[in-house]
Amino acid sequence: MNTLLHFIYQAVEADASDIHLKIGRGPIYRLEGQLYNADAPPVTQEQIEDLIETMLPPKLKAVYDEQQQVDFSWNLNDQTRFRGNLFNSSGEPCLNLRYVKNALQTFETLNLPSQLAQIAMIRRGIVLLSGTTGSGKSTTLGAMINFINDREFKRIITVEDPVEYLFQDNKSLISQREVGFDTQSFQTGLKAALRQDPDIIMVGEIRDKNSVETAITAAETGHLIFSTVHTENAVQGVQRILDMFPSTDRHQIRLALSQTLQAIICQRLIPGTNGKARPACEILRTNALVRKLIIEEAPEKMQIVIEGGEDEGMISFNQSLYKMVKANEVSTEVALEYASNPEALKMNLKGIFLDTGKRIVS
Repeated sequence: MNTLLHFIYQAVEADASDIHLKIGRGPIYRLEGQLYNADAPPVTQEQIEDLIETMLPPKLKAVYDEQQQVDFSWNLNDQTRFRGNLFNSSGEPCLNLRYVKNALQTFETLNLPSQLAQIAMIRRGIVLLSGTTGSGKSTTLGAMINFINDREFKRIITVEDPVEYLFQDNKSLISQREVGFDTQSFQTGLKAALRQDPDIIMVGEIRDKNSVETAITAAETGHLIFSTVHTENAVQGVQRILDMFPSTDRHQIRLALSQTLQAIICQRLIPGTNGKARPACEILRTNALVRKLIIEEAPEKMQIVIEGGEDEGMISFNQSLYKMVKANEVSTEVALEYASNPEALKMNLKGIFLDTGKRIVS
C-alpha cells in the first residue's frame, strides 16, 4: 500500500495525466500522451484491495460489487484529486486514475483559441465539447465555466460523473452535483436543475436521447447548456446527437437542434515542439447555413462551412494545425500525422489553398 501511494505521489510530481494499476504488472503512467513503465515492483492483489478500501465509500463499493465496475473521484490530499475507474479484467480488479488539477487554467495557459471566450459568453443555447477520450474536453469545459465565474453573476449548476474540477464561487453562484451521490443520473440531475433557477447548466456528458431532449428543452427556455460528446470532429458531433433518435423522431429533433445548437468545439492533443501536448481545435458555429444542413441532415457538407467560416469564429483542424506549424508550435511531420486531410494540409504548407470547388485561389 505504501509503495503504491509513494508511486502515485511521484506520478503527480512528474505531472503524469493517468495512472494504470494491474495485478502482476508494475504501475504504468501516461506523460504528455505517452505511456511509461514505472520503476516499481509488480502490483499485488493485496495492494489493489487496500486502495479500493481507501478510495471507495461503502455506497460505491456496493456498486462495484454488483456491476464489477464503478466511476469515482478521490482526493489523495487537499491539493491532489483524481477521477478513477475501477473495473474487473479476467476476474481481477484493475484501477485507472486520471489526475485532475485543482488549479483551473485559463484559455491562455491551455493554448486554446480566443474564439472560446466569445462562445463562453453566449446567453442561451447548447455548446458541446467533443473529442476522443483523453483529448482534454473536461479541462477546456472547466476553463469555460471558470471564465464565466470570473466575469458574470450567474447561477451555474453542474451535473458530473464524477465531479472533476472543484469550482469556488467568485462572481457566480455554483452548485456541483455528482451522479450517484447527489442525483441518480445525468437525466434526473438535468431535469432537477431546471427547477433550481439556473442560468447555466453544465452536464458532464450527453449519453442518450432523453438527455438530449432535456438539454434542448432547457435551451429553448433560455438557459445555456454545456456538455460533451465523444466524436473525432465537430461534424460528427451533430451526427452523434441525431443518431440517438429513431427515424420516426428525426424530423422533430433536427428542427429543435438547429434552433438550439450554438457551437461544437472539438479538440485533439498534439505533441508540441517543446515536448508538451498542445490542443488543436475545430470550431463549428451555428449560422443560417448550418441550421439548414442540420434540418436536411447533411452534416457532410458542414465541413465546407467550417473551412469558409473564419469570419464567424470557425476553424477546421487543418487550419488550426497550419497555424501551429507556422508558429513553430508543432512540427510539419506531427501536423500531417494528426491532420484530418493530410494531403490538403501539405498543399497549404506549400502556399496552395483550394476553395470548395477545388480551385486554386491563392
